[in-house]
Amino acid sequence: MTATPHPHRSGPSPAAEPSHTPAPAAGTEPVRGPHAPPVPAGFAPSAPRPASRRRFAEPASVTGASEPGRGTASAQNPRTFTQGPRPPVRGLPRRSEWLPHQLVAALAQHRMATLTQLHAMLRPGATRRTVSNPLTVLHERGLVDFVVLPQSHRARAWFLTADGARIANGFPELRGRPARPVASADEASLKSAHTLTVVRAHLAFAADARRRGDEHGFLDWIPEAVHAVGGCTGELVVSDALLHYTRVTAGTRTPLRALVEVDRTTMSSQRLTARLVTHARLHAAASAVGRHRPAQPGTPHGRPAWSRGYSLFPAVLFVLTGAGRPELAHRIEDLQATAAEHPDISGLAEEVPLGAAVLEDLEEHGPSAAIWTPLTGGGPRPWTHL
Repeated sequence: MTATPHPHRSGPSPAAEPSHTPAPAAGTEPVRGPHAPPVPAGFAPSAPRPASRRRFAEPASVTGASEPGRGTASAQNPRTFTQGPRPPVRGLPRRSEWLPHQLVAALAQHRMATLTQLHAMLRPGATRRTVSNPLTVLHERGLVDFVVLPQSHRARAWFLTADGARIANGFPELRGRPARPVASADEASLKSAHTLTVVRAHLAFAADARRRGDEHGFLDWIPEAVHAVGGCTGELVVSDALLHYTRVTAGTRTPLRALVEVDRTTMSSQRLTARLVTHARLHAAASAVGRHRPAQPGTPHGRPAWSRGYSLFPAVLFVLTGAGRPELAHRIEDLQATAAEHPDISGLAEEVPLGAAVLEDLEEHGPSAAIWTPLTGGGPRPWTHL
C-alpha cells in the first residue's frame, strides 16, 4: 500500500534536513582559552560561534554549509556560498491552500454568491477553474450547496450548509458575526435575487478600489447591518449593507463608511423613501439616559446611539436597479423631494452625505465616477464628493 503524503507538508521531514553547522576540518581543532574546561572523552570539540548573531536580516553570503535550494559553494572558500532562490517557508500554507478557507468565509459573509461572483471577489486575475475546483471539493464534503437560478443558463447560487456554517463560526475574521446556513433550497431560491444583487453592488466597489489602489475587500462589505435606534422603543434599522472603504491618496489613508440600500424596484416608491426617513431617525435618536449613563453637556437627551460605533455617521447611499431609466429617475426624484420636505431629514441632510445611483452605472463606470445624484440637490458627482 502506497503511503499518501500529508497535503500540508512538502519537502523532507525535519529529521532528514541537512545540518546547518559545518563540521571542523579533519585534523584541526578550534582555539581554546587557557582556562577552558577539558573536553570529556568521547566528545569532539564544538566549532566556534560566528561573530554575528543577527536574527532578522540575512546577508548575501552566509557562513555555513550549503543547503539544497539556497545557494552554491564558492571554489575559493567552500564554507561561503552565494544566495540563491529560497524555498517556501515550511509550515506556511500556499496561496492555493487559503482559497477553500476564503470561499467558506465569503459565503458566510455574503450569504450567497455565484461562481462568477466568487471568482471576481477572491481571484479576479486567475482562471475560473482556480475557484470552481475547490468549490466542488467543498460541495463533495457537504460544506456548501447550491440552487440553480431560473433563466440563467444553469448558473448556480452557492451557500453554506449547516456543517459549513458551523466551521465558519470558528473563523477569527468572522468573530461577532455568526454565519447562518440556508435552511432549504426553497429559501435559497426565494432570497437569491436580492442577495445576489447586493453582492453585485459590493463587486462594483471592489473592482473600483483595485483600479484606484484603494482598499475594499470581501470582508469590508457587511450585509444586513443592524443598528439600534436607541431609547426605549427597541426599534432596529437593518440596512442592506455597511460599506467599509479606505481611500489611499499620496500616502494618506482615509477611512470611509456608508450605509447602502439596494432597491430592485420591488417595493413602492413610498416604501423606498421611508427607508430614508428611518435612517434619519437613527441619526437623530439619542441613547437612553439613566442613572448610570448621564447626559452629555449640550445633549440633554444623551449622546446619539450610533456614536458608540462610529465617530461620524456613515453616508447613506441608494443603489437602484430592476427598471428602465425613466422609472429609476422618478424614484431618485422622490428621494430628493423627501430629503427636502420631510422635517425629520433636515438634520441628516446637513451633516451626512446622501446620494443615489443606478447599479448598472456602478458596474460600467465605477462608483468613483460622477454618477451619483445628491439627494440634497446638485449635479452628478463621485460618491466620495457627495
